[in-house]
Amino acid sequence: MCTAAAYLTKDFYFGRNFDLEYSYDERVTVTPRNFPLPFRKADTVTKHYALIGMAYISDGYPLYYDAMNEKGLCMAGLNFPGNACYYPPAEGKDNITPFEFIPWILSQCEDLSQARTLLERINLTAIDFSSSLPLSPLHWIISDRTGSLTVETLGDGMRVYENKVGILTNNPTFDMQMFNLTNYMSLSAEAVQNNFAPGFELLPYSRGMGAMGLPGDLSSASRFVKAAFTKLNSRSGDSEEQSVGQFFHILTSVEQQDGCVHMGGGKYEITIYSCCCNADKGIYYYTTYENRGISAVDMNREDLDGSALVSYSLDKKQKFDFQN
Repeated sequence: MCTAAAYLTKDFYFGRNFDLEYSYDERVTVTPRNFPLPFRKADTVTKHYALIGMAYISDGYPLYYDAMNEKGLCMAGLNFPGNACYYPPAEGKDNITPFEFIPWILSQCEDLSQARTLLERINLTAIDFSSSLPLSPLHWIISDRTGSLTVETLGDGMRVYENKVGILTNNPTFDMQMFNLTNYMSLSAEAVQNNFAPGFELLPYSRGMGAMGLPGDLSSASRFVKAAFTKLNSRSGDSEEQSVGQFFHILTSVEQQDGCVHMGGGKYEITIYSCCCNADKGIYYYTTYENRGISAVDMNREDLDGSALVSYSLDKKQKFDFQN
């Protein structure tokens, strides 16, 4: 499964954990402004905003898992099995396949307001990328420094939610995830108070007891609560080092360790990579399961007026910084 988050200090940050039991050859990929973006049921876009994100490149096409554009708009797709529903092409709509959804929005929209306008016309269409790459059941988070949206396509149509917590995981549907937060509204980062029986002496025995009951398992509903609590109570300075470091700490609070989620057949779900985009500076930071050091790709060091994809394989080699 996965967890995505939006985070604001001086700059705006966006990223996610990518949790799965297998990996494609995903790469940090820059799509420059003049790279032609063909769409199955819409005209090819030949001039557009530049993008950077994590993608699997198939037949020369970037299949983005998550990305940001040069204007600071960000988007990620997360697994949504049993709920996601895609539709036949519809007259009078922008018929866009789910694997085209991220480049469709990010290539054209400067901000969340423009994304909302495109979402009014979109019809996510059930067309596989290829016979070997069928559609994945997904829902999406779209964010800029003003806020976030969650987009879900269900059997009764598309739902677009204002996502005020700036967090997305997987099932259940987003409205149920938000309702579930009310079960934890008494939790706090503050020292615990005795509300159990006023006048009866109950003494705290540990720091952190104000958050007792906060989920710690790896289910998507529990990760939503844990990530929301961590992010909404999170503190950091405004420097790049402090902000990026704190963002990765938020993601680490819900990462998946090898051996803890057995998928059968000797396969285990892990956090394959975590990423943090500085959407103001155009820098894509990431870590991998094997390499805890933070690697980075700056889209502005590439030729953004080019016409060819630029991609970087993930640095999975763990390095140790000896101090003696």
